[in-house]
Amino acid sequence: MTTYLNKSKAIVIGGGMAGLMTARVLSDHYGEVLIVEKDDFPSGPDLRPGTPQAFHPHRSTARGKSITERLFPGYELDLAAQGCPSSLNKDVYFLNQHGSLEMKYDRNDIKFSRAVLEWTIRQRVKAISNVCFLPRHDVIRLLTTPDRSAVTGVQVRDRDQSKEEKALTADLVIDTSGRSSKLSAWLTDLGYEVPKPDLLKVSLGYSTRRYKVPSHLTHLIDKWDVINLQGQPASGTFTGVFSFIEDQIAEVLLYRPGGNYPPTDAAEFELAVEQLPSRIISEIVRDLEPISSPRGFRIPELYCHRYEKMPRWPAGLLVLGDAYCIYDPIFGQGMTMAAMAAEILETCLSERNGDFRPNWEHGVLNRIKEAIEPAFWLNCTADLRWEGVEYEGSDSRTGDAFSREYMELCLKQATSKPDWQLYGLYWAVNTLSVSPRHLLNPQTAIQVLSASDEGKRLLAELKANDERSVEAILEELLPRFSETPFESAKK
Repeated sequence: MTTYLNKSKAIVIGGGMAGLMTARVLSDHYGEVLIVEKDDFPSGPDLRPGTPQAFHPHRSTARGKSITERLFPGYELDLAAQGCPSSLNKDVYFLNQHGSLEMKYDRNDIKFSRAVLEWTIRQRVKAISNVCFLPRHDVIRLLTTPDRSAVTGVQVRDRDQSKEEKALTADLVIDTSGRSSKLSAWLTDLGYEVPKPDLLKVSLGYSTRRYKVPSHLTHLIDKWDVINLQGQPASGTFTGVFSFIEDQIAEVLLYRPGGNYPPTDAAEFELAVEQLPSRIISEIVRDLEPISSPRGFRIPELYCHRYEKMPRWPAGLLVLGDAYCIYDPIFGQGMTMAAMAAEILETCLSERNGDFRPNWEHGVLNRIKEAIEPAFWLNCTADLRWEGVEYEGSDSRTGDAFSREYMELCLKQATSKPDWQLYGLYWAVNTLSVSPRHLLNPQTAIQVLSASDEGKRLLAELKANDERSVEAILEELLPRFSETPFESAKK
């Protein structure tokens, strides 16, 4: 058994997007940063076995992009060099049960596959002199002090035939290993009391198929950014999303929560696309060239760990990204949340400035959880509209019927009028660009609810057996979240 010792060293478990952004932040504060990854890294933009969700559409929100750009200046130029198209001034078409909206996309965002994005960011991280990679190694347990009060490193096992084990020591270990994280089991084995995670039993399914755009149809790439035909909970229809990625490739995604999974058979997939609430996607893709069979991805439940509630937490250990909480991928929040957590880590490291601070790690976890809570709540609120979806957890704000109905009325008013200001606010909240408080406050709620008969009925029901003012009732009823995670977005 080999032991590697290095002063001022940090270890990152997992080399995906969360791990790469974490390593970039750590590189400014530690003499050496080591990324331990179970997969072998591809030599070019290709999928890794450990990321089964990577084939499906990925897109950065404005918040996620701004953080990534600050950590990796000019990274979108690298994406463009890989053949990734821009979305600037291209058409967006959005259809839901309340109507449709069409607009020009006004930001110069670059569209990409997950494989190209991860490869681009990994090349940037590889160029950092004090960051190293250890691929094809499993982390099998945490190393600790004799009293188990502090983590001092990790025990790893080579995935080749030798199965050699090594003890890697570090001043800080951060788990960014995503859905495959074993952190709860490791902590339990060390004698820590680990709370049950909050669960959204969502039984959601994706199917994605890619198409080559023939040379005589490349004008479609210049015309369209995205077409989003939103599934309707009342009728149980699939959501269908059409967009472009690099190398003149289009992708179509079918999605639905509640256990009714979209097909992966090619003929059934194309039939399902034709049966979407609008034929706009099917009319486009019938002239494209399929280059893959539809690929499925299934998620039985979303989880949100409650690590911040643990009475004891070992020094020298942190967790972020999907290892802490996972989200419904249809909302595109996962990479943004990883970026926000990396930014919070950066702030906390700068505040500590190399000094020892008791319970510093627990404070970091609390601040990351402040960012997680609104995102997970938004996921639950949207997905609980579907039959067969259930919430099991400790957050009383989640699953509240009034909040769910209010959010639906916001979307209905924004779409049907249309109310472009409300629509922009609705999506700014859902993409984590601004605090939910911008939408979940009494003044905005009264304005939205007063604009429709349904909303007026809700207001009347609130007042029926309560002598307080409507503002006071709403102040108590609407969920509140910390403003802190969104303060950096204002800068």
